[in-house]
Amino acid sequence: MKKITTLAMAISMGMMSAAAHAAYKPSIIFDMGGKFDKSFNQAAYTGAEAFKKETGIKYGEFEITNEAQREQAMLRMAQRGHNPIVAVGFQQQPIVEKVAKQFPKTNFVIIDAVVDLPNVRSVVFKEHEGSFLVGALAVMKSESDKVGFVGGMDIPLIRKFACGYEQGAKYASSAATVVQNMTGSTPAAWNNPTKGAELAKSQFDKGVDVVYAAAGGTGVGVYQAAVDGGKFAIGVDSNQNYLHPGVMLTSMVKRVDVAVQNAFNDGKSGSFETGIQSLGLKEGGVDWALDDYNRKLVSANMEAKVSQIRDDIINGKIVVHDYFSNNACTY
Repeated sequence: MKKITTLAMAISMGMMSAAAHAAYKPSIIFDMGGKFDKSFNQAAYTGAEAFKKETGIKYGEFEITNEAQREQAMLRMAQRGHNPIVAVGFQQQPIVEKVAKQFPKTNFVIIDAVVDLPNVRSVVFKEHEGSFLVGALAVMKSESDKVGFVGGMDIPLIRKFACGYEQGAKYASSAATVVQNMTGSTPAAWNNPTKGAELAKSQFDKGVDVVYAAAGGTGVGVYQAAVDGGKFAIGVDSNQNYLHPGVMLTSMVKRVDVAVQNAFNDGKSGSFETGIQSLGLKEGGVDWALDDYNRKLVSANMEAKVSQIRDDIINGKIVVHDYFSNNACTY
């Protein structure tokens, strides 16, 4: 009888656990470029997948392919009881603000933007700090003191990356020159590898020998141009070192994956908090990537210098200017 009771309790607990899993429905809406862009969206996808693997709980998802889908997709998620709903990318900010007001009992997360509502968590990153590190490393590796930057859509957020990169480059060498180009002024700029390759080649023709891409899927073309031209490239958001070992000098890692996984876990545990989360080097939100794929490209001296710069930023000895503070790269 005792064994039967124990078995019944185990079955009951298992059913309760399964019911709880079924009731919890997190979801994520990816931005333009898709979840396999090898960069920003893919970092978010990695975080969602890590949650699913860890908990066994499935999540809802939608990939935006045109602007008209944004509101409809988010409304559908909310109407179907998904909670929390993670919106990836600053372009989803106005939609989150609109839909979150209509569903005050649903929690939302916006990545790379701020929505001041009681049911929204806004996650922003100090991209300028991570970009400072890779800018310094780029100049340490450069033989010409000329390094390049290829941005995606020309918006303040990408200018923030570029400004941090320029500061890091000139911190490493006052003689450094930074050549910058943006891919375009529409969302299509995030997924144009051909244009990215053209811009990178143009920079190489000007003497650039290391280029940093903050351009989503467009970066794939930038990296291939570096391969073809015998130059070096720097990845962004996800660790992209594996794409072209021997060419990818490093990646400026932006932990969107952690932000997504944390949001899903917080919703599951009932500890979801709203408000603004600002994540930089100190908070583990950004960093540079050193692994087996780029280990041979970074000397011990270079690593030591970047590590010291990293510590100095965290300790406040180096203050990296944030483009957002005045919409200008003045430092």
